[in-house]
Amino acid sequence: MTGICVIDYGVGNVGSILNMFRKIGAGAFASGNPEDVCKSDRLLLPGVGSYDFGMVQLAERGLDVAVKDFAATGKPVMGICLGMQLLGMSSEEGELPGLGLIPFDCKRFDFATMPDAADLKVPHMGWDTVALKREDPLFVAVPEPQRYYFVHSYYVRCKCDDDVVAECEYGVTFAAAVRRGNVSGTQFHPEKSHRFGMCLMKNFAESA
Repeated sequence: MTGICVIDYGVGNVGSILNMFRKIGAGAFASGNPEDVCKSDRLLLPGVGSYDFGMVQLAERGLDVAVKDFAATGKPVMGICLGMQLLGMSSEEGELPGLGLIPFDCKRFDFATMPDAADLKVPHMGWDTVALKREDPLFVAVPEPQRYYFVHSYYVRCKCDDDVVAECEYGVTFAAAVRRGNVSGTQFHPEKSHRFGMCLMKNFAESA
């Protein structure tokens, strides 16, 4: 099956993502079959929920290996929210290793020892602005100022600054979008981010 494969592994809002791709006229399908993953042109890994549960669901279906094999081909891979976090090495939320495609770890928002941020709630939820750190194909022609919808209690801390594409401020500065080679991810939900997310998803569907 060619086109954009949205991985369906029981963790994520697959329907909303497919609806967004339909709106922009991009050919996309959902599958939890590793063979479909390998035959697709682009791969999108969504995710909502806990880190270890997500990794277990991928592994039980053989999708952890399929994602890594697909990434090794050089074809575009993108993770969203938990899906982005699973692209990294580890998370304070769980004990299992991630996919290891980008060297970063996930930390929990902890404002207990930060008087200036004591009124901030966890999870970080709602619309927030992001600041681009470098040019990236995902963000071409996205309207400014860029605002996206977030829902997360853990944030990404990259080991290499060059992997950070965009940042957001919520008590701490965290990576809102990352990229290493053909593998990218967004902490926010583009499928819930109206015209900003629609433009980003169109860029993913069309960029090399």
